[in-house]
Amino acid sequence: MSESTLEFTKSDALTLGVELELQLLTQRDYDLTRGATDLLSRLKYDGEFGDVKLEITESMIEVSTQARATVDDIAADLEGLRKTLIDQCARNNIAICGGGTHPFHAWPERRICPSDRFDAVYQRYGYLAKQFTVFGQHIHVGCATADDAIWLTQALGPYVPIFIALSASSPFVDGVDTFFQSARLNAVSAFPLSGQCPEVADWAAFVAHFEFLKACGIISSIKDLYWDIRPNPEFGTVEIRVCDTPLSIETATALAALAQCLTRYLLRTRPERPPINTRLQLYVARYNKFQACRYGFDAMLSDPIVQKQEPLRVILHELLAALAEDAEALGCVPWLDRIHMSLATEASDARWLREQHTRHHNLHDVVRESVQRFAGTPVCQ
Repeated sequence: MSESTLEFTKSDALTLGVELELQLLTQRDYDLTRGATDLLSRLKYDGEFGDVKLEITESMIEVSTQARATVDDIAADLEGLRKTLIDQCARNNIAICGGGTHPFHAWPERRICPSDRFDAVYQRYGYLAKQFTVFGQHIHVGCATADDAIWLTQALGPYVPIFIALSASSPFVDGVDTFFQSARLNAVSAFPLSGQCPEVADWAAFVAHFEFLKACGIISSIKDLYWDIRPNPEFGTVEIRVCDTPLSIETATALAALAQCLTRYLLRTRPERPPINTRLQLYVARYNKFQACRYGFDAMLSDPIVQKQEPLRVILHELLAALAEDAEALGCVPWLDRIHMSLATEASDARWLREQHTRHHNLHDVVRESVQRFAGTPVCQ
């Protein structure tokens, strides 16, 4: 892809890809370690299930699946990547887990990974780069055209709080309970290029916006845009970027299923939908995102079109009903059933982490339990 022209790589509509940022831990006290470069250098892996690569600090590793047509294939890739990493981590005497934040690590101790890009980020943003040792899930959905990618970037925007609430797994920061369900996104919000895609009509308008920011010296690459949802011309996708990394790959897969079904639903109903009013949605986007981060399923979301608030749990319940046809067509019914169950039982990763803390009164043990949960090992009650 040429960054100067932002050529959009055509992909098959509704194909999926998932990225997960994972925590690397000492086995002694389950604090973050600095083992990413050594882990990757010793990894013997043929790439069958996707990619494994460094992230901004030595305390994290990123995995990404292959581009797949079905959610079940994504689940198989994530299982293969999980087993590959767990086996190599065991050989390196470190542990690995999910979760959006590490509950008690000290950010000044983080080490930036050796990379020209990561070094440039550190030089530009200073301590924010080390505080960016937080862990997210990104979901890519294939788009047939560049204009579809722009339309979906804005059509998916009002659903950002849903993905935040369902993935929330970062209640602890710096050794304390933040009262948030997802505190991770507070670290992301510190970056000046975070937030929402502005109102752009089509791919040509987006390219003009990109070139304007570039000419102003604000960005040099699309990777500099830390938007909640952004088009990804390299892969030919729309990329949902607001999810915490869940504690299990099963939850990560369910979120991918939701993204695929929702995208199909939006495209299927596009002819009968009113035009997207991105300008009005931008007025409430930050507030609704805060509500989901702070309160999860208990959030109250503001609708700028009808000018009223509604509980997130009600919106999610109605959405899942609307997606039934799409889930059936895509083979996603069992995965959306997981989401139905989470909503019905108010089960979330953030709640589970707090329950472990109540049981152990020790965040080190909370992380130890998280390691077992990521590995699929039953947690003793």
